Amino acid sequence: MPALVEFRGPDAVRYLNGQLTQDVRRVAGANIALPSCVTDAKGCLQFRVWLTEADGGALWVEGPAQRAAELEARLTRYLIADDVETVDLTGKWSLAHFTGVPPQAPAGVRVRQNVRFGVAGTDWWIPAGIESGFPADVPLLKGDGLEAFRITRGAPAWGRELSQGMLPPEAGLDATDISYHKGCYIGQEVISRIKYAGKVNKRLVCMIFDAGVPPEGGELVDAAGKSAGSLTSVSPALEQGMRNAMGYVKRGVNEVFLVTPDGIRHPAKLRLGGSYPG
Repeated sequence: MPALVEFRGPDAVRYLNGQLTQDVRRVAGANIALPSCVTDAKGCLQFRVWLTEADGGALWVEGPAQRAAELEARLTRYLIADDVETVDLTGKWSLAHFTGVPPQAPAGVRVRQNVRFGVAGTDWWIPAGIESGFPADVPLLKGDGLEAFRITRGAPAWGRELSQGMLPPEAGLDATDISYHKGCYIGQEVISRIKYAGKVNKRLVCMIFDAGVPPEGGELVDAAGKSAGSLTSVSPALEQGMRNAMGYVKRGVNEVFLVTPDGIRHPAKLRLGGSYPG
């Protein structure tokens, strides 16, 4: 179950707009969920979260399950005179996500549209104690199958492509998680300077290799054999005889090779990662 914090009250939208990189107003009455970053004063990533509107205009912020206490503490740190009530809902709701056309949701389940994996999808928020009742003909992705799907779609994951202290634009999150028009939030000045400077020291890319690349990957080098960046995820499955991967490539490097433990250089076909439609 993910971490889940509810914000409710007359100042909830204004307050959260000062804490999140996303324009909170976009979810009002829209039955959608949007990704957002929580950054520090230096613009560095603290959390990647998902934002949606619940019943009665309340706002839900979803984050990594293992960091529930940290997320709530960070998001409520600056609550002083704001008319906002917060509730930690972690453990009271579970989450299921469907791609494509979802089945009919049972009564009591909250349904939100969400592009979690770069393809149109639907979140089911299921209250604790309610049987979800997934139809038998709905295929379930988990384990290696889910990981292969995520990597193929270029969706960054916490602990892989995303980590505390990095700059969100390095992972392409400026295309999905950040509003440059809503006004101030913590870290906004740094994030805006990065946008107008037009460059970061590394960028997240999706890579396609030949089938000879093993799931454990190898070392990324440029045409001259110098370090070109780092792999973050390698698909455990082949797709059409090729292996998908994700990783960070240094600024200015356009030709990348993966050197496997046997010393063979495998050329990479590159495309920007972390920039799927949001």
